[in-house]
Amino acid sequence: MKKLLFTAMVVVFVCPAFSASARDTQHMYLYEDVMNTEEAKGKLNLDIRFYFGDQSHPEVERKLGTFVANKKTNALNKSDTRACEWAFLSAMLSLQQRAVREGGNAVINIQSYYKKNVINSATEFECGAGAFVAGVALRGTVVKLK
Repeated sequence: MKKLLFTAMVVVFVCPAFSASARDTQHMYLYEDVMNTEEAKGKLNLDIRFYFGDQSHPEVERKLGTFVANKKTNALNKSDTRACEWAFLSAMLSLQQRAVREGGNAVINIQSYYKKNVINSATEFECGAGAFVAGVALRGTVVKLK
């Protein structure tokens, strides 16, 4: 009984302290910086094109749907920048896979969508970085371009 009472006290008094001090720092990064990495060039399919924010693109033949890619990565022993780059690339790979699955050849109007906060930028995305996890969410429209 004493062990149960002690455990309950730890949960009540110690666990809120951990969650209250949990870090969730929002950073803005440039799409271009990550898209130009060797990892991105090696993993992203050149047959699928990406257009961020309101970047101009060829005429849309058919819209196939708007989708969200919400990706997290382990941030232990990584800088916020490194963890955020990895989460971004994971989200881009998810959008790419969706485009292939839906029969599209591009994803347009890609917006940062971290915690459902829409940032419609042609240059930047938002990433949330904590002590243990970093996350990026992107929303984009899969299309078939002419």
